[in-house]
Amino acid sequence: MRPRVFCGIAAAVALFATGCSSGGDGSGDTTTGGGSAQASAAGAFPVKVADCAGKETTVARAPQRIVSTDAAALEMLLQLGAGDRVIGTGFPPGKGSLPAAVAEQGAKVPVLGDTLIPKEKLLGSGADLYVDTFGPMPGMGAAGAGPTEEELKAVGIQHVLLLSTACASGPKAASGPRTDLAGVAEDVRRLGAVTGTAARAQELVAAMDQQINEVKNATAGVPEAQRPGYFLFDFDAGTKQPLAVCGKQIANAVITLAGARNVFSDCDADFRPVSWEDVVAKNPDWIQLAVRNRGSEDANRKAFDEAEAFLKGFPATQGLKAVQEGHFLRIGSEVTTIAGIRNADTVRQIAATVHPALVKNGQ
Repeated sequence: MRPRVFCGIAAAVALFATGCSSGGDGSGDTTTGGGSAQASAAGAFPVKVADCAGKETTVARAPQRIVSTDAAALEMLLQLGAGDRVIGTGFPPGKGSLPAAVAEQGAKVPVLGDTLIPKEKLLGSGADLYVDTFGPMPGMGAAGAGPTEEELKAVGIQHVLLLSTACASGPKAASGPRTDLAGVAEDVRRLGAVTGTAARAQELVAAMDQQINEVKNATAGVPEAQRPGYFLFDFDAGTKQPLAVCGKQIANAVITLAGARNVFSDCDADFRPVSWEDVVAKNPDWIQLAVRNRGSEDANRKAFDEAEAFLKGFPATQGLKAVQEGHFLRIGSEVTTIAGIRNADTVRQIAATVHPALVKNGQ
C-alpha cells in the first residue's frame, strides 16, 4: 500500500476515531470473499463467515469478550446491542463522534490502542472475538500486520472482518465503482449473526433500506447527465495535496445513491492523492467540507469554517463553480467515508441538499 494512500485510510479511521435485505439497497452482497453469515435460524449457532479470500471461519457460540479494531466496528457492535460484551478497542471514538443513543456506553469501553492495537496487547486481552474493520495494513509496516491467524487461534480469538472496508481495495476486490451499500448491510447482518443479535441486525438493515429507497425513488427521474458533480474535500487529510475518494470507497456509494456524481469515481481505488489542477478540471457543482468531529458544535463549526475559508482563499479553487455559488455541504467525514449504519442518513442529507425540490431531509 502506498504511504499516501495509507494516509487516506488512516485519515478515514482517525476522522472517526479521534474526533482517521428487502429489495432495497441492503439486499444482496457486492463485496468479495463470500461474505454472508450462514445460520440455520436467527440467533442460531454455529455461524460460518468468510474473509476477503473466501476462507471460512466457524463461530460455534455467541462471543462474550469482543475486541474491535476501531470506532467504526465498535459503533456497529453498540448499535447491534452487543456493546456490553466489548472489552476493548483500538482507534477509540472521539468525543461526540458516536450517536447519542450509544455514546455513554461507547465511552466506557477500554482503549487498547490509540491507533492499531499492539499485537501483544490484543493476544493477551482474553478476547474470544476480534472484529476487524481493515485486515492487514501494509502501509504501517510491521505494526500494521497484526497477529497472524495462527497466533489468534492459539489464544482462542476468532477473527471476523468487516468486508465492506477490509476488501475494498485488495487484489480480490470487486471490479468497478461501488454504487450501493449492499456490502455495508451485509456486514451488519454478518456481525448480527456472529454476535447472536440477528434480529436487531435485520431491523437496522430494514431502516437503512427504507431511507435509501425513499431517496432513490425521489431522484429516479433525474437523468445521469443532470446529476450534479460532487467533490468530497477531505480537509483533515491536508490541503497541500487533496486526497480524493475514488470509486471503491464507501463514500462513492453514498454520493451516488444521493443522486450526485462523485467527480473522482473513475479512479480505480478507494483513496488516491490528486492535484488541485485535477479538482479544477472537474469543476464540481457541490463540495462537501468533510472534517472530523471535534467533540462539540462550536469546534465543529470552526473546523467547517476553516475548510470553507481555505477554498475561498486558495487561488486554485477560488474560481470553482461550487465555491463561487457557495455550494458547500457541512457533513462529517465519519458518516461518509466509514462503513456504518449512519451512511443511510448521509445519503438523505446529501440528496436533500443537492435536490431540495425532490428530497426533504428527515422526511
